[in-house]
Amino acid sequence: MSVSQEKRKLLIVEDDLGLQKQLRWGFDAYEVLLAGDRESALALLRRHEPAVVTMDLGLPPDADGATEGLALLQQIFALAPNTKVIVLTGNQDRTNAVKAIGMGAYDFHQKPFDFDVMGLIIERAFYLHSLQQENHRLQQNLADSPLGGIITRDPGMLKVCRSIEKVAPSSATVMLLGDSGTGKEILARALHQISARSDKRFMAINCAAIPENLLESELFGYEKGAFTGAAKQTLGKIELASGGTFFLDEVGDLPMPLQAKLLRFLQERVVERIGGRTEISVDVRVVCATHRNLKQMVEAGQFREDLYYRLSEIVITIPALRERMGDATLLAHHFRRKFGSQEGRPILGFSDDALNAIANHSWPGNVREMENCMKRAIIMADGPQITAEDLGLSGTADDDEPLNLRQVRDDACHKALIRALAKVDGNIVKAAELLGISRPTIYDLMNRYGIK
Repeated sequence: MSVSQEKRKLLIVEDDLGLQKQLRWGFDAYEVLLAGDRESALALLRRHEPAVVTMDLGLPPDADGATEGLALLQQIFALAPNTKVIVLTGNQDRTNAVKAIGMGAYDFHQKPFDFDVMGLIIERAFYLHSLQQENHRLQQNLADSPLGGIITRDPGMLKVCRSIEKVAPSSATVMLLGDSGTGKEILARALHQISARSDKRFMAINCAAIPENLLESELFGYEKGAFTGAAKQTLGKIELASGGTFFLDEVGDLPMPLQAKLLRFLQERVVERIGGRTEISVDVRVVCATHRNLKQMVEAGQFREDLYYRLSEIVITIPALRERMGDATLLAHHFRRKFGSQEGRPILGFSDDALNAIANHSWPGNVREMENCMKRAIIMADGPQITAEDLGLSGTADDDEPLNLRQVRDDACHKALIRALAKVDGNIVKAAELLGISRPTIYDLMNRYGIK
């Protein structure tokens, strides 16, 4: 590997050729890339992806203004939002420099500049970029649960993921219990993906979303001429899922007549289309979900007891978001990155009051409410940070604590660690500073509590 390949890449955007030479000579510790206008700067950015960029806001064809420089800055963050941009400016351009900082620039330095001071600013920018990259990789490792699509560090939710992993290879019927918006369908899809049936279909039906008079034909299908409008033979969702997984969402809303027909299917593993005379064998894994209390419905005569026991061979209860330690803030960061990228606002961050509001809100709508809230905040935020006002949240947390002193200390330490990591988006250095401990200590605690 050559020396130039080992050097960190620094893009300098400057239309003054004399200053270009000075900057190349002054910063020869880096692989210096030179651009004199917006088009060439963007070409170099795409090709080399430099971690740090220094740029003059006055670029041709508006060398005396800042329109080209600010336009370039916006495009840099659209292409590479983690790039550290240092703006070089004259005394008269201070207002535009402050505007550039508001857009996401890392720092600004006035001309004529001191090479030693400028060198320190550039080196600090490189260091911060590498630190953020390292912490982003660590955060991804920490936040990724064993199942795709589930983002959590909460011990209870991780236990749910492990339970899904255990039952996936079996043929048992699984019931997922949890409030609306907790991710029941995502878990059902994850179960399907890690099962032996993953190469076959995953079919889902929501019993609460389909009118009762149509639900039977959706489930079991119908023959041509079975009723007015039945112009052709149509297979039901259960039959279409043959060989794969059939997900029955909101099963507590299933009408009583269909409960009997579903029970027969679960017992015999055959379906009979409406208007048909032939029993059709179907090999399908059944997963169901509901936010209702089926035991109470059984006692009230609203749900068949025999069907309940058929459906609940394995029962997995999903905790509400308010019960998941640190996950609210963790998910907020996830949705901020997701929707920030989609809406062209990738550099938006959270203010402290926003993070406190997120941590203290009860989230009655769970992850679905969180997702909607973050998307709205990304769109409505005026400044470079999402504030509590943008979120429109309020509330305080009130956790019941055990009385055993050792357990209180241990639980408090565990909760503080998870909340600190969530608040700083997985940044180990900032989490250590927030907790007032060293990095080796925080790694020891992470190892102790199984946060990997």
